[in-house]
Amino acid sequence: MDPPEVSRDLSKKAGYTFSILSDPNAEVIRRYNLLHVGGGPEGHDIARPAEFLVDSSRVVRWVNFTEDIRVRARADEMLAAAKTIDLR
Repeated sequence: MDPPEVSRDLSKKAGYTFSILSDPNAEVIRRYNLLHVGGGPEGHDIARPAEFLVDSSRVVRWVNFTEDIRVRARADEMLAAAKTIDLR
C-alpha cells in the first residue's frame, strides 16, 4: 500500500534488481481479500501477509494467509509446498 516513490526508494536502497509493485489505493489488495482494515501502525489499513505459488499456466497451486503481520510462511514451508506440486 506504499506510494510508488516509497517502494522505488526501498528497492534502490536495498539493491533489488526486481520491481516492487505499489497499490496505494488498495485496489488489488481488496480484490484478493488481503486488506487488513486498521491493522497497521496508528490504525492504518495494511495488506495481510500472504504467499502464493503460481504455476506457469497462472494457476494458484498453494496459498498461505495470516491475520498477523508478524507471521509469515517460512522458506522451508514454501519449498516443501513447491515440491509437492507440479509448477510446470
